[in-house]
Amino acid sequence: MVSTITKIESFRVPPRWLMVRVETSDGIVGWGEGTLEGHVEAVEGALEDLKERFIGYDSDKIEEIWQKAYRHRFYRGGPVLMSALSGLDIALWDIKGKRLGVPVYELLGGKVRDYIQVYGWIGGDKPANVRENAEARKKQGFTAVKMNATESIGWLDSPSKLDDTVERLRQVKEVGIDAGLDFHGRVHRGMAKQLARALEPHRPLFIEEPLLPEHLEGFKQLAGMTTCPIATGERLYTRWDYKPYFEANCIDIAQPDIAHAGGISETRRIADMAEAFDVALAPHCPLGPIALAASMHVGLSKANFVIQEMSMGMHYNLQAKGGQYDLLSYCKNPNIFDVKDGMVKALEGPGLGVEVNEELVRQVSKDEGSWRNPVFFGPDGSVREW
Repeated sequence: MVSTITKIESFRVPPRWLMVRVETSDGIVGWGEGTLEGHVEAVEGALEDLKERFIGYDSDKIEEIWQKAYRHRFYRGGPVLMSALSGLDIALWDIKGKRLGVPVYELLGGKVRDYIQVYGWIGGDKPANVRENAEARKKQGFTAVKMNATESIGWLDSPSKLDDTVERLRQVKEVGIDAGLDFHGRVHRGMAKQLARALEPHRPLFIEEPLLPEHLEGFKQLAGMTTCPIATGERLYTRWDYKPYFEANCIDIAQPDIAHAGGISETRRIADMAEAFDVALAPHCPLGPIALAASMHVGLSKANFVIQEMSMGMHYNLQAKGGQYDLLSYCKNPNIFDVKDGMVKALEGPGLGVEVNEELVRQVSKDEGSWRNPVFFGPDGSVREW
């Protein structure tokens, strides 16, 4: 008997996530996440188009739905379409796993590991108190963290602006914990070269988005002059976006965000392509429990997976609505994400393995507004990268 898609709903929930609920004719409910931070209205519009096209469609035909959603509207790719498609795709994998009574990773070939290494965030948009935060993360069971490398920084700025970054990394390493540094695309080439060189003696776990994604030539130059592992990918949305980076041999770690990169279907394809170029997989995920679980299922099934971002206690979560909504807030089974010795155990429930508190999701979404990212300006009033 064919199980068709009967309903596609989306819910804005704090701190800044867009959850997607898909229901089928045989009563199975799957959950996805299509969060695109700061652009929720655009994704909701794209989801309306997907509803028009796929209500009544066979929910088992995940790949066919993906291909039609991506290719049949002529204009393709980009953050909006891919985020909406992510929400639908993740939910369909959740449904199929639940229907068959197996975790999603079993549908991806089975798991190649029993645990997922994770890292948490410390500091904030303007990093501070990193030593204390690193100590707190270590007590929570983390063995690795990530922090923003710099505050707002000019296109060409005083080299002394980089000294604080080096000192923060040194302090965190003294705590006995590894740290990745997120340049966040804030640091332009002239400063990025200096910062990468200055950080080398302190051996960061990786440097993330050392340049904006449009500067492939800059990535190639930076890769030729630093031993720091280079990570990027949250603003690359398909395997075709990643292809020139792999061919240029200029990144060491691919960071697709499963809520932006076409869901489980495309993230696993990016992972496979990365493996062929000896590039590691570390999914980007400062998002909710659905995106985290989906990322973990890909990581559990891919040989080149190395580490997983998780947003528990992240500054964005704590800043919204008094910090009352965090990674575990919408889970009826929050223990599935328990961290021990830097690891989270493989998820075992059917589908994604997350039991969503639907009542809470519906309740808090009724008056949820639109999250907007901070904006940075220089002392001369000019626009700077956030």
